[in-house]
Amino acid sequence: MAGEALRLTLRQLEIFLAVAQQGTTSEAGNALAMSQSAVSASLKSLQENHSTVLFDRVGNRLALNHAGRKFEIRARQLLDEARKLESELKSASPSGDLKISASFTIANHLMVDYLTAWLGRYPFARVDISPGNTPDVVERVLKRESELGLIENETAASGVELIPWVEDELFAFCAPSHPLAAKGRLTEADVLREDWILREPESGARSLFDQVFTAHLPRLRVRLEFRHNEPILRAVEQELGIGCLSEKVLAPHLDQGGLVALSLPKKLRLKRRFYFCLRQQRTHRPEVEAFLSLCRSSPQRASA
Repeated sequence: MAGEALRLTLRQLEIFLAVAQQGTTSEAGNALAMSQSAVSASLKSLQENHSTVLFDRVGNRLALNHAGRKFEIRARQLLDEARKLESELKSASPSGDLKISASFTIANHLMVDYLTAWLGRYPFARVDISPGNTPDVVERVLKRESELGLIENETAASGVELIPWVEDELFAFCAPSHPLAAKGRLTEADVLREDWILREPESGARSLFDQVFTAHLPRLRVRLEFRHNEPILRAVEQELGIGCLSEKVLAPHLDQGGLVALSLPKKLRLKRRFYFCLRQQRTHRPEVEAFLSLCRSSPQRASA
């Protein structure tokens, strides 16, 4: 009956088959590295629990009777399947498959190095990355559409766990030909005088910018807003205004001299931290835990 406790064990099947093959409980015990008394007790329990007799005694040996021969066929099949299942479990390894959602800056500028390291470990893994703003990422995690989120700022959403990741800073910047480039810094007067090209209000970068620049927002000249970083970089290069983006986005452009960083007044520094975002639950798949560990190391160490 469904729900009734199973009284038959795989060990009993193993002992039964050993007795059937060896013909005595002592020889079966030797084959299984068990005592003769333990083999006899197991065989007795098997037969008494199921109100059946599986062997006939012929001289000093045990021979399968009709019921025993029928049982032997099924017992051997079950034990073979159990061994196959055990072998599959032992040889099973994580697939490396992941479903990740990441904010635009992280997805476009940080993930490639980590994914290169990950695919080095799991060459056949399928990794789905869904980019979006922080609210989008959190929603996907809560709906189980993504196993892991990577976001640019804290969230008060319930049902998720935030784990601090890497630090980041936003820098103001301009084109090399811009008048401010030679000065390399912004005064508070410059902040209000210049045209700004910024991320859209839902983004993590813009949320931090608005929070730090709260007192200046009513007089701030926001000329253009974009959902992605690339149009901002191009617009600034063409001197349509000055921008403000993550150091992780700007680094290669600054190194190549295509853009110039502008230091901000000390009270307007734009520092923040990125976070891992997970559903609140006790355990996660091994792949998720492994990817978190990889991301906590530098991309260079992760690739090693």
